[in-house]
Amino acid sequence: MTEVRKGKVIVISAPSGCGKSTIISAVREKPGMDLRFSVSATNRDPRPGESDGVNYYFLSDDEFRRRIDAGDFVEYCEVYPGRFYGTLKSEVERTRDEGHDVILDIDVVGGVNVKELFGDDAMSLFVMPPSVDELRRRLEHRGTDNAERIAERVGRAEYEMGFASRYDKIVVNDNLDKAVEETTRLIADFTGRKAE
Repeated sequence: MTEVRKGKVIVISAPSGCGKSTIISAVREKPGMDLRFSVSATNRDPRPGESDGVNYYFLSDDEFRRRIDAGDFVEYCEVYPGRFYGTLKSEVERTRDEGHDVILDIDVVGGVNVKELFGDDAMSLFVMPPSVDELRRRLEHRGTDNAERIAERVGRAEYEMGFASRYDKIVVNDNLDKAVEETTRLIADFTGRKAE
C-alpha cells in the first residue's frame, strides 16, 4: 500500500487592498497545485443556503468558547464583540492527512501563531503593497470606502506590515501577474508540487 504524503500548511497574510485574495485564487487554479482551504468555524447562525461542514462549522457560543479553552483552534479571532471565526486543528490535520496542502488566508497574529505551531511543515508568506501611498491609492480607487474608513485601513495596514519580518517569505505586489508567479513558485518549491 502506498503511503499518502502528508500535506503542508501555507499561511498567507496581507493588509486589505494588497490583492491577497486575487493571488490566492489564481494560484489555486493552476493545475498541479493542490491547495485546499480548511472549513472555518464560527459562532454565527447559518445564512440561507449554507451547510454545516461545507461553508463553516457552525458552533454555539458556548461550544466555540469551550473549544478555545481546549486549544482546539490553530487560530481564531473575535471579529467584533461576541462574533468569532477560527480554524480548527482537526480540520487542518484531516486535510493534510488526505495528502492535500492547506492554505490559510488569515490575519498577521494568527499567521505568526500558525507558523510557530506547525514549524517546518508550514510556510508563512506576507503580501506587501509597493508602498503605503500606493495602498492608499488602491483603496481610494476601489470606491467602496469613505476617507475616514480608508485612513483606518491604511493605519491598520501599517501595523500589519510591522509583522512582515516574522514571515518566511515576502511578496511585493507591484504587478499582479508577477506576484502570482512568485507566490506560485514559492509554494511549489515548499510543497514539492509542480505548477503546470
